[in-house]
Amino acid sequence: MEEKLIMDVVPGLEGIPAAQSAISYIDGDLGILEYRGIPIEVLAEKSNFLETSYLLLFGKLPNRSEYEKFKSDITFHTRLKLKILRMMEYLPENGHPMHYLQAVTSAMGMYYPARDTLSPEVRYWSAVRLIAKMPTIVAACHRLRHGDAPIQPRNDLSFAANFYYMLFEKEPSELVEKVLDTMLILHGDHTMNASTFSARVVGSTLADPYTIVSSAIGTLSGPLHGGANEEVVMMLEEIGSKENVRPYIENKLEKKEKIMGIGHRVYKTIDPRGEVLKRFIRELADHDGVDHKTIAISRELESVVKEKLGHKGLHPNVDFYSGIVFKGIGIPTELFTPIFAMGRVSGWLAHWMEQLKSNRIYRPTQKYTGLREQPYTPIDERN
Repeated sequence: MEEKLIMDVVPGLEGIPAAQSAISYIDGDLGILEYRGIPIEVLAEKSNFLETSYLLLFGKLPNRSEYEKFKSDITFHTRLKLKILRMMEYLPENGHPMHYLQAVTSAMGMYYPARDTLSPEVRYWSAVRLIAKMPTIVAACHRLRHGDAPIQPRNDLSFAANFYYMLFEKEPSELVEKVLDTMLILHGDHTMNASTFSARVVGSTLADPYTIVSSAIGTLSGPLHGGANEEVVMMLEEIGSKENVRPYIENKLEKKEKIMGIGHRVYKTIDPRGEVLKRFIRELADHDGVDHKTIAISRELESVVKEKLGHKGLHPNVDFYSGIVFKGIGIPTELFTPIFAMGRVSGWLAHWMEQLKSNRIYRPTQKYTGLREQPYTPIDERN
């Protein structure tokens, strides 16, 4: 009789390598995040989102001509087809923007067929369209949900500034533009998280890239993955004032309840992405037109958390700081996770392209725990 392998089930596949990848690297003990070997802090300071996207997708920083072509291709593919906009008008106004984004991304695949996923040209133009059009979808969704007409993109603005313009019909300040662009860089990739794993699993079936990104958006929409930065803002609103921070935190600790935005499953020390955003919070504190009350509460909360939990290796993470930064520059709370997706699409597509290089469809097994060899009982004899 053939001996069967007895396997241990690892809930959530925690710690189980699901692929070999050269895209991003994390050292959670030292607080390191690198894209293709370049520290995230360096990219946040010296690069921009489109250049970083090229790095993630193609494995190297572009030269001048490569960058200009990539930038131009994305800039001139930001508009949505009229039928897509009309479809969006008929979606429920009370729907969450992540559901809009997933539905419209999936529908795009019918307008830009990309079944030949092994074609380099198909992969390139699919990546261009997805990166280019997601900000337009998010901005149009926001305006339609509030009874306003979508604003056409402007080709004379940067990627981040154009998104802000499509949201509010005004150009951002230089600082706000830099904040938005950096936010997209920081969310570009983060190794084998749930949505990236979803993208690789769907990609392994040779599904088209719009289906792949749609599945990843759906995964990101879950409250255990995306959305934590929204909950941070809700927490700050619940606290209400700087004076309420300490009693709020002490009450949470006494009840052993989770404090949103504190600690990370991967980082056992400071989240390097949070450190980048922390510098922006200092700059925003002196900037006109920002929510100074939220920044004051967040600073006090950071100080109290450091005092109470720093010795345990628990620190504010990227969700803590990104929620504060978004709120500070006036981004509506329901758009936090869609903007996360706008940045992460480059990482999803990079993993899709990497998956196809030596593709093998994902087919994990299971450990069966149900009944065996049961009789069939006729319906009239069942209890």
